[in-house]
Amino acid sequence: MMSSSFNVFRVGISFVVVCIFYKSAVDSLPELSPQKYFSTLQSGKASLAYFCQADSPSTSIFLEELNKAVKPLQDYGISVAKVNCVKEEASRYCGKEKDLMKAYLFRGNILLREFPTDTLFDVNAIIAHVLFALLFNEVKYVTTLEGLQNIENALKGKANIAFAYVRAIGTPGTSEHRAVMESAFVYGTTYQFVLTTETALLGSIGTEDVEYAHLYFFHCKPVLDLTQQCRRTLMEQPLTTLNIYQFIKSMEAPLLTEVAEDPQQVSTVHLQLGLPLVFIVSQQATYEADRRTAEWVAWRLLGKAGVLLLLRDSLEVDIPQQANVVFKREEGMPVEYLVLHDIDLVISHVENNMYTEEIREDEDDDIEGPDMDTLGIEDDEVAETVYRDKKRQLPLELTVELTEETFNGTVTASDSIVLFYAGWQAVSMAFLQSYIDLAIKLKGTSTMLLARVNCADWSDVCTKQNVTEFPAVKMYKEGENPVSYAGMLGTEDLLKFIQLNRISCPVNITSVQEAEEYLHGELYKDLISHSRVSVLGLFSPTMTTAKENFTEAGKYLKGYVITGIYSEEDVSILSNKYTATLPTLLLARHKEDKVESIPLANTHAQDIIQIITNSLLETFPEITVENLPTYLRLQKPLLTLFSDGNINPQYKKAILTLIKEKHLDSLTPCWLNLKNTPVGRRILQAYFDALPPLPVLVVVNLHSGGQVFAFPSDQAVTEQNLLLWLEKLEAGLESPITILPAQEWKPPLPAYNFLRMMDAAAFQHSSRKGPECMEDTGVQENDQEQHEDKPAIRKEPTETLRIKHWNRRSPGKVGWGKSEHFNWQP
Repeated sequence: MMSSSFNVFRVGISFVVVCIFYKSAVDSLPELSPQKYFSTLQSGKASLAYFCQADSPSTSIFLEELNKAVKPLQDYGISVAKVNCVKEEASRYCGKEKDLMKAYLFRGNILLREFPTDTLFDVNAIIAHVLFALLFNEVKYVTTLEGLQNIENALKGKANIAFAYVRAIGTPGTSEHRAVMESAFVYGTTYQFVLTTETALLGSIGTEDVEYAHLYFFHCKPVLDLTQQCRRTLMEQPLTTLNIYQFIKSMEAPLLTEVAEDPQQVSTVHLQLGLPLVFIVSQQATYEADRRTAEWVAWRLLGKAGVLLLLRDSLEVDIPQQANVVFKREEGMPVEYLVLHDIDLVISHVENNMYTEEIREDEDDDIEGPDMDTLGIEDDEVAETVYRDKKRQLPLELTVELTEETFNGTVTASDSIVLFYAGWQAVSMAFLQSYIDLAIKLKGTSTMLLARVNCADWSDVCTKQNVTEFPAVKMYKEGENPVSYAGMLGTEDLLKFIQLNRISCPVNITSVQEAEEYLHGELYKDLISHSRVSVLGLFSPTMTTAKENFTEAGKYLKGYVITGIYSEEDVSILSNKYTATLPTLLLARHKEDKVESIPLANTHAQDIIQIITNSLLETFPEITVENLPTYLRLQKPLLTLFSDGNINPQYKKAILTLIKEKHLDSLTPCWLNLKNTPVGRRILQAYFDALPPLPVLVVVNLHSGGQVFAFPSDQAVTEQNLLLWLEKLEAGLESPITILPAQEWKPPLPAYNFLRMMDAAAFQHSSRKGPECMEDTGVQENDQEQHEDKPAIRKEPTETLRIKHWNRRSPGKVGWGKSEHFNWQP
């Protein structure tokens, strides 16, 4: 019924992106009775409680600050409550008057710390004290230079250090302590946080200005010589939570990146952090010297700018012949081509052209913790989830950690599921938590071994297993090729994949009775909850090609849907019962207790896969954030009914009738429950100037033009009215209520294939002719790392790791401009 223009459309902003960025509101300070409060405490969960008499005047100032702390503390998984003491309930926390001048921090039912309320004078003090108490054993507090040096020596070759000086812990008017503790909560398992308030200690490491708080990043992980001091980088911005996060993000970025493309098109994490890019132009003849210079510049500008080595000989664009430096201030701005013959001139140019605006946090605002959206970094939403769960104790012992030595022996000895992940990547760490949840669910019920490989430590293993992106999951079974998991990164979907892989697909059905049991879900009762449909292919014994195509499709869909095949002499009994012409495919929908047949004459394996995949979709689904991408892949306009709760049965009946009569084949009919998916209100506000009365029915032409059409609010949603309205849309007689902007949505940064980069670096290093005599420029070699749990030191390239831009057009030649153009004096 609909025109062809509705069949292909562009993804729009309002539906997908709003779903991703939506955050539900957090309630204000709850008030509970003692009995109710203690009944809500959960094992392992932290909770801050203030007990007060219900009939006495409250300390309004303290409660006002405590209320401000509710939202940010909940971001860290810490609940906050006001407990009203009542005479009917006895509690030792409601006893003497002095007890009512304290707040109490619990983990589960265990009391961790008492805080006098006069020390919790504002929201910063509350959050700082609570996090400091929870991280007491993880954040090292030092008072002497010897204590700091002991920590530094212990972590050389193992981990980096974030060393912070604050003027005092929990003093009024300062928020530096809170900022450091929030950062430690996020990054405490990646870096060792060290805190001091001693001015003498700060002066002993080279900073005499003790009027302000300071943060240093100690680069100890690359240091293998215990007599060598860790390189230190000072954070020059004020100590705010956001500034610390940005600083640490810049420390995590590659020290030096090689590129061979137009600088105008290059984007790195530094631009996303608001830092400029400096390109040192190189050519083949002077490559080694230029690279050492670029590394020196990179260390000088660490935390201030990103430094890249631009390979002139491989470029397809022209760079002015005299230019040896390219400066890019921000995304979208024209680059500057410069001639600078001294490193100090490069540093000065960067520092003089950086934005002077500092990111501040208003102490009067209700701060929610780090504003990850402001950072604008790829996977920030995932990173936010990771830091909120950072202190969750994961039972990693439920999975087996594999190494280069143990991998082959383990996966060949037993059926195994292996997670390949990178310890530095947010998505990997988020999925690791789901993977451990899976291990908990399968504990004692499955013979499948759950294992994991950290590709940051064992890159060779991941390379051999053809793992080039993270996280990745593969199933290994004896005598079979590894099967890659391609589903959603969640516990339930992965559990479904594992359970459905317990049987070989397609299942060979041997009798009519067994076929009937299979179709009615009786043959594999324990698997029905993981598969909404069972698929049975019916073939006569002579239909060899058709059976091969179906078998290929069944193997491809293994782990996602149950497939079976029946090709005995009496197959006509089933084909006659279900009015099907052989070859045919029977789809048994278990919830509807219905079996439908689809002819398979001259149908190839890929077509069968598509038929089965489409059968897994619901006819009139409720759209959620999780399933939206599945239905967007159909490339059809969305006919969406927005409802504040369950939909009207008459509306549902009208739409289902039109679906059955094939009037809506060119659309994807669906509905959205605003109570289950509150982001729907934001979506509607993007479509309408104001939130319309509900329910409301719209057609959203996301992939072709971005038009949004609204069903007339003065008409009832009946079959006839809906059909007439759709015919008007097809004829172009309806005007859209809005047109969504044509905008391409993609990750803000390009993807990096780190394994390929390391292989390329190793190859280039080994292929060089003759020994290298490198001048000592003070640049640390940072790619030889010894894992703290592994006695053997693996062989890796001895030069600084070269990270190549992922979409470099060709290997090409490397080098810097003419050597006489440069007089570098580090």
